[in-house]
Amino acid sequence: MPLSEEELRLLEQMERALVEEDPKFASTLRGTAMRTSARRRGIIAGFVFALGITLLFVGVLTQWYVGIAGFVLMLGSATLALSTVRSRQAAAADPRGGTAHPSGLTSFDGGRRTRRSRGRSSSSRAPFMERMETRWRKRREGGGF
Repeated sequence: MPLSEEELRLLEQMERALVEEDPKFASTLRGTAMRTSARRRGIIAGFVFALGITLLFVGVLTQWYVGIAGFVLMLGSATLALSTVRSRQAAAADPRGGTAHPSGLTSFDGGRRTRRSRGRSSSSRAPFMERMETRWRKRREGGGF
């Protein structure tokens, strides 16, 4: 039996209150299964890639079609690994910090939006070329290297 609109709204309000009250606890509750699944897919992709390399070398020494099968395995495992990495990056880039659930609810990732580096100055956030131009101007004005 699906939840009513009122129950869904109350559940979402409770979830937001939990995130505001204890974001660390909320982030540990959410995402554990997703991280485990992503880690498992990454490990499996690594093993399949190693198996593909082995088959590729065996194919070089024996039959050509074994090498092709090894290459196809390597390609498939690399695709799996890249899709896992991209899906994790897309989840991290979500501006609201949450992901949609099949029930229509939104789960928030502990209030974290992006990784912030500590102790860096605002000049290090500038694009690379701007930083290089600034350094070049300082050197020219200073009279040398």
